Amino acid sequence: MELHRPVPAPTQARPPREGESVTSRPSDPSSSLPDPDPSTTDDATVATVIVAAGRGLRAGGGLAKQWRDLGGRTVLARSIAAFAGLGPLCLVLRAEEIGRHPEIEAMADLVVPGGAERAHSVRAGLEALEKHAPLRVLIHDAARPLVPRETIRAVIAALDHGAAAAPGLTVTDALWRVSDNRVAEAPSREGLVRAQTPQGFRFDAILAAHRAHDGPPAADDVAVARAAGLAVTVVPGHEDNLKITGAQDFARAERILGCDMDVRTGNGFDVHAFGPGDAVWLCGVEIPHHAGLAGHSDADVGMHALTDAIYGAMAHGDIGQHFPPSDPQWKGARSEIFLAHAADLARVEGFAVTHCDVTLICERPKIGPHAEAMRAELARIMQIEPGRVSVKATTSERLGFAGREEGIAAMATATLVKS
Repeated sequence: MELHRPVPAPTQARPPREGESVTSRPSDPSSSLPDPDPSTTDDATVATVIVAAGRGLRAGGGLAKQWRDLGGRTVLARSIAAFAGLGPLCLVLRAEEIGRHPEIEAMADLVVPGGAERAHSVRAGLEALEKHAPLRVLIHDAARPLVPRETIRAVIAALDHGAAAAPGLTVTDALWRVSDNRVAEAPSREGLVRAQTPQGFRFDAILAAHRAHDGPPAADDVAVARAAGLAVTVVPGHEDNLKITGAQDFARAERILGCDMDVRTGNGFDVHAFGPGDAVWLCGVEIPHHAGLAGHSDADVGMHALTDAIYGAMAHGDIGQHFPPSDPQWKGARSEIFLAHAADLARVEGFAVTHCDVTLICERPKIGPHAEAMRAELARIMQIEPGRVSVKATTSERLGFAGREEGIAAMATATLVKS
């Protein structure tokens, strides 16, 4: 197939310097390969094979899983994009699918048809890459679209010290062998890991291993490598690097991406006039003043605005619907009762208050000296981190009722997230 974008010229490993020897491990067929030298092996020398030649219909949807949408991009596009910035990338597709998705094929340097078995498809990709003489190669399943960059880097780094490396996750659940829907045996999980991709190799070593492989179908490329006598290093895998197999895996992948995240924003506004008193309650803090604020409860105008913002984000009306001013039991009530109720209701419905912002509008009292205490008190009542709460103030430049010091206004915004 034709290259879709220029491929960096391969960097060859340097020959041994005078007086320098290359150690070998007789039991390892890759022992004739010197360890890659960091001064001569950069990302351009790391090739990638993305295997996407399976039918992939077990996940449902009437379409092969690699072509299905996942958060606005196909599964395959996400898998290819994870390896951006490395050397030549070879995409292996079913022969009849080549040419049907030019925008995806354009993301690869080479596109080749796969074979009847996975190993045949991988070998086709390796053979196509041989002319580019990469020093290392990563072989990745297209069905793992969320592989983290740190996992890729860990595999590449391990190839500085060995011929093969692959990510794995320690098995933590108990294991059962089942017969006729009954537990027949409980094997030990000691030493077991769950295999992932990309699986990385010295290029020449894995190409030779695939050419020599004539046994039963291999589960993965580690099996091919081990059949050829290559030692395989295991590096830490990642839980997000799931393999999409069934319909439930799409749902899990979407949760990881945040595709089903429900983000709500609510606004609140409140006004209270000054009245008799020698202090005002603002955002849960009592501040001495020449007047109080008039209201049915403690008239905490900032807390009322924030409470309404949270109710509004959930489309649950306002304070008056939950705590009617006509009900005498709320006469003189502390406003933290209202805010705590709104925050608790959010938690019951699966929302987290991720941020809130309160602006107090008044000439006096001065808010700045009390802002940190207000943030802390609001955070305590909502049971969130103070870093998610903002309290600030402004004046109306002596305009309107606030400018005439007839009262205080407040506006608030709250962001709620359900995931």
